[in-house]
Amino acid sequence: MATNNHGLPVSQILKSKSEIENEPKKKSREDWRKAKELEEARKAGTAPAAIDEEGKDINPHIPQYISSAPWYYGTSGPTLKHQRPQEDKQKQFSTINEWYKRGVDTSILVTKYRKGACENCGAMTHKKKNCMERPRKVGAKYSSANIAPDEFVQENLALSFDGKRDRWSGYNPAEHRAVIEEFQKVEEAKRQLKAEKLNADGDNDYDDEDKDEDKYVDEVDMPGTKVDSKQRITVRNLRIREDTAKYLRNLDPSSAYYDPKTRSMRENPNPNQDDTYQGENFVRFTGDTTNHAKAQLFAWEAYDKGVDVHLLAEPTKLELLQKEYEKKKDQFKSKVQNNILDRYGGEEHFQLPPKSLLLAQTEEYVEYSRSGQIVKGTEKNVIKSKYEEDVYINNHTSTWGSYWRDGQWGYKCCHSFIKNSYCLGEAGQVADDIEIEPGKINEEVQHNKDGTSSEEHVESKTEKKQKRKQKKEKKTDKLKEALDAEEINRQKADQLLSVDERKRPYNSMFADKKPTPEEMEAYYLKRKRGDDPMEQFL
Repeated sequence: MATNNHGLPVSQILKSKSEIENEPKKKSREDWRKAKELEEARKAGTAPAAIDEEGKDINPHIPQYISSAPWYYGTSGPTLKHQRPQEDKQKQFSTINEWYKRGVDTSILVTKYRKGACENCGAMTHKKKNCMERPRKVGAKYSSANIAPDEFVQENLALSFDGKRDRWSGYNPAEHRAVIEEFQKVEEAKRQLKAEKLNADGDNDYDDEDKDEDKYVDEVDMPGTKVDSKQRITVRNLRIREDTAKYLRNLDPSSAYYDPKTRSMRENPNPNQDDTYQGENFVRFTGDTTNHAKAQLFAWEAYDKGVDVHLLAEPTKLELLQKEYEKKKDQFKSKVQNNILDRYGGEEHFQLPPKSLLLAQTEEYVEYSRSGQIVKGTEKNVIKSKYEEDVYINNHTSTWGSYWRDGQWGYKCCHSFIKNSYCLGEAGQVADDIEIEPGKINEEVQHNKDGTSSEEHVESKTEKKQKRKQKKEKKTDKLKEALDAEEINRQKADQLLSVDERKRPYNSMFADKKPTPEEMEAYYLKRKRGDDPMEQFL
């Protein structure tokens, strides 16, 4: 065979005649011009598009580096087959259920040594130097006994892009069953040990719980929580959205103070009304809220004493502990009380009479008429208080506080506003009505008794009433004048406010005199109240 200098046969170097004819020929300048014109015509839509071997049109706008096939592809006309997936070269990827088989194949039982197998165990899938069994004294090649089964042949899996990056690829969920069974065995052993311990001690001592029991509450610092008492205490300082906002209870700015930062109102916003306001957060601390707070306090105290318990993590355990604690506490208290009574006596003082006697309930029959008078039976005795009744001091015939006038309390019998004063009787009432000096009271009363100055007394009393009436009318007239003046002042103020402040008269918005009480009252009556919700309505 003839070879060249490189040692290759000449037949591989020399091309056949058919291969030379199939090679693309070099185009002339005229052929390039015609091809270019045809390409432009196809892009413009004046010439039909090229057709591939499958009869499909080729888009003329496809770039040339995509539409032109390489020289080694061996095409005779326009085609795009080289850009499509090649079915013969497509790789079949493994499915999600395919994975390496593990262990040994026990379906085939071998009783005789096979040629080429492991000389130690007799398996066909490995050699003696790779055998993982203990070296036998007489190998399976010579004894033909206890031939080990063959391992599964580990084939290469064709994994896709996602399959190579699947962290759970090849995981068998049935393997987790062994973990569950082990956990159940541990829990069963714990219950048995605890039952044996309770039977041995004879008492349910919750302080000595198992140290390795699962902890539901970790002592960690978390944002928004407090761990001062070794517990997570979530601070809830937000109001419930269905609650009425406190600042809407009374729109008057001079009413009860409301602190927006802590959302707290210091006092009753409507003190003059029959309001149900009974303090801050009264509604939230009704019902089982107090019991929940007591349970939470008990949990904190128990945790400080060494008992690992939490209200939210173990509510049932906490409730049982609390009941047991209350029961033992009552037993301890009764035991201490009995010891004290046995030592010092006094048990007879705890023997109370029946409730019927304590509440003054008897079986006596009493019948009343429609007017409330007793027809049959005896009237029930009125229970008196521990204070002395119907006892008057200093010649008074009424009690202190039975008379009131002009914001002062006094005695009704003498109209005296001095507590523990001596009663002057009718003379005190006359002195209070006509407002005379106390030294002339007896003289005036004596004149009234003799009948010598009764007319003068009546005339002085009438004159006093007329003076009061005139004084009241005069005050009303002053108030009307002040209201009119206030209206005029408001109009002037509005006119001045509408003018540019640089054009206002000097000291036009300044007053140098003290307002009278009537002017102040007129100002309060006429002032605008921007926080009044009914202002626009009126």
